[in-house]
Amino acid sequence: MDADYVIIGAGSAGCAMAHRLSEAGKSVLVIEHGGSDAGPFIQMPAALSYPMNMGLYDWGFQSEPEPHLGNRKLVCPRGKVIGGSSSINGMVYVRGHAQDYDHWAESGAQGWGYADVLPYFKRIEHWHSGGHGGDKAWRGKDGPLHVTRGPRRNPLFKAFVDAGRQAGYQTTDDYNGEKQEGFGPMEQTVWRGRRWSAANAYLRPALKRANCNLTRALARRVVIENGRAVGVEVERNGKIEIIKAGREVIIAASSINSPKLLMLSGIGRAAHLAEHGIEVVADRAGVGQNLQDHLELYIQMAASKPVTLYRYWNLFSKARIGAQWLFTKAGMGASNQFESAAFIRSKKGVNYPDIQYHFLPIAVRYDGKAAAEGHGFQAHVGPMRSTSRGAVTLASGDPNDAPKILFNYMSQPEDWEDFRTCIRLTREVFAQEAFAPFVKHEIQPGAAYQTDDELDDFIREHAESAFHPCGTARMGAADDPMAVVDPECRVIGVDGLRLADSSIFPRITNGNLNGPSIMTGEKAADHILGRGMLPAMNDDVWLHPDWKTAQR
Repeated sequence: MDADYVIIGAGSAGCAMAHRLSEAGKSVLVIEHGGSDAGPFIQMPAALSYPMNMGLYDWGFQSEPEPHLGNRKLVCPRGKVIGGSSSINGMVYVRGHAQDYDHWAESGAQGWGYADVLPYFKRIEHWHSGGHGGDKAWRGKDGPLHVTRGPRRNPLFKAFVDAGRQAGYQTTDDYNGEKQEGFGPMEQTVWRGRRWSAANAYLRPALKRANCNLTRALARRVVIENGRAVGVEVERNGKIEIIKAGREVIIAASSINSPKLLMLSGIGRAAHLAEHGIEVVADRAGVGQNLQDHLELYIQMAASKPVTLYRYWNLFSKARIGAQWLFTKAGMGASNQFESAAFIRSKKGVNYPDIQYHFLPIAVRYDGKAAAEGHGFQAHVGPMRSTSRGAVTLASGDPNDAPKILFNYMSQPEDWEDFRTCIRLTREVFAQEAFAPFVKHEIQPGAAYQTDDELDDFIREHAESAFHPCGTARMGAADDPMAVVDPECRVIGVDGLRLADSSIFPRITNGNLNGPSIMTGEKAADHILGRGMLPAMNDDVWLHPDWKTAQR
């Protein structure tokens, strides 16, 4: 089962690399601990709340008690299945803002500025506007990843965008094009009614080639001899064995499991490795540090008319929707129901959006529990660029043990200010004329929560992860003591070892991370193949002309 390249993890980046490396004629073996992604719970877009709450598909990680959130332990779902987290996520597709990537380049990730990554986003995409406008010149037309838009038939999707306009904000036809800022349609990785995961887009075509194979096994550590990665120690069918890599080992196991694997392999902060009896191969203090995530709240409104998805929130309707989807791949089951969105700036002096909205025409939590009020709708809202940082560390030297995860959410005073701003700006949007026919009253936080202290109490109790962990093996200059990989995704201090997934992000990007993770795999494949990068595209994006003096 040996190969030129052994990839640990069949997730968003791993699937992309398997496809591109095998396409180039290299032999590839992908190691994945999780099982099949077949079946309606994963493939039906509207069933998205199920797989992320099922131990069959999810690693089941939890944070340590979060000291600034009342010592709550927050769930951190990561895909333990073919396709990784792209098989259990909300299927929202966001590239991120141009300035996110320019910041990466300025932080030492040379060659990862927006001009450098834009051609890779285009290479990823097979974009379909669905008749809802968009920015064709900025989008890819024949890539493996189908990106679509929901039908937006529910009147609340239009009301959300109209209310944003009435509140004085920009609108945008395509937040993945020239202009991210504004209210407009949301995009999803759904194609012909099915979740279009990295497994469907990249891995299945790759596995049709004789030179690409997949094996189910738990990766225990990277085998390193004389400073070079030569293989992977795995547990498979109850036996421990070694899979040899002829050229390189590539880790793509998630921002939680990738740093864990590095540390189990002797790459990390020397003192921490010594605590767990692990021999040090490379003393890299940044391994597991710089953990970031997006935190969010649901601002929920009770509806005055039965126009919301709550009318389908019963066994009979769910069965009917499921049956229609099974036989036709159409109907309510064929969309994730996130069909309108917004990116706005929190205050003047912020030059590009730092708040994201997902709008949903039902009041329901990610765990599938509907609001007691019945008919309602909600906006998921949160700041995009918190300066709080956490860490992933080893709980033990046993590969079967989950690592310790501490996000350290809300550890900065500005986090609280930003979240209060999110709540107040959202209330203002819901108070616009466009929502007047639909709003009954505010469910959550509720009218009683007005002062800073009251809002802080609500945030402390109700803020949830948006499930975008990243940054735990930061990319940077080779002489940066806190960098873990160099700009070619090579693990610093070890030959023949690369890492490419959301772990390497120097700073979290605007929006959902599936798109940037796939882009990372695509670009890393070109670095690995040594065939040069796609030509840079120096396209200027839209920035609000009055950003210095106006919030909208």
